[in-house]
Amino acid sequence: MRLRFSKMHGLGNDFVMIDAISQKVRLSPEKVRKLADRRFGVGCDQVLIVEEPSNPDVDFRYRIYNADGSEVENCGNGARCFATFVRERKLTGKNSIKVETSAGIMELHVTNGDEVRVDMGAPILAPAEIPFIAPAQAPSYSLTLGSEHFTIGAVSMGNPHCVLVVESAANAEVERLGPLLETHPDFPKKANIGFMEVVSRNEINLRVFERGAGETLACGTGACAAVVAGRLRDLLDSSVTVNLPGGSLTIEWAGDASSVLMTGPTAQVFQGQVKI
Repeated sequence: MRLRFSKMHGLGNDFVMIDAISQKVRLSPEKVRKLADRRFGVGCDQVLIVEEPSNPDVDFRYRIYNADGSEVENCGNGARCFATFVRERKLTGKNSIKVETSAGIMELHVTNGDEVRVDMGAPILAPAEIPFIAPAQAPSYSLTLGSEHFTIGAVSMGNPHCVLVVESAANAEVERLGPLLETHPDFPKKANIGFMEVVSRNEINLRVFERGAGETLACGTGACAAVVAGRLRDLLDSSVTVNLPGGSLTIEWAGDASSVLMTGPTAQVFQGQVKI
């Protein structure tokens, strides 16, 4: 099978984008892993597939595969790249695009230049829906890992997130704690782990260990989850600059049942064909 693809990134969080509308695509987890391999494949954090929608009220279906071959519910940086990709491939000329994901419907808005604004929907905070094991919903929770105890935020942005407040994101123990907390039994479907340093009420530094991918240069849903977790603990205001290793995003959340809005850039690296 020979596939046409584009390599794109959002703040260094990189993707292999595949149009499954104008070409036949059959990807198994093994083939996803081969595509994502940085030595023997194209190399990426995630593989994103554009498909025809099953819902007549939306423009596209959007599927997301981690580098380990697992399919996941949502990806904020990928959503921004998705909007740029379908316009560059002339699959649509719209500036506002509705896409369906396994987590629900998202609205993508292409703004000036290479910026894309994504309506990520309202955060999911009920523990059973994240999913996270807790007796009741709370602004923060206690989590035990061996002899260590952490205060965390638990949020779903269509995918589960665990957010820790740290003194320094640069010095956070991401490599050690990331994989341990990702598979913590209190997160039945595993979790993305965010390490958030609060700079001010309008700015944070953030590193994210992504479920099934490891630490990435940027994580859009992780940035949204961190701001929500910070707002719930009254650490942040409604508009926050989130500085990630790959660059910065603007995240807005008014609270309660309002949508989380994410704005940031995208970039195409190259196009090509691959036999797989």
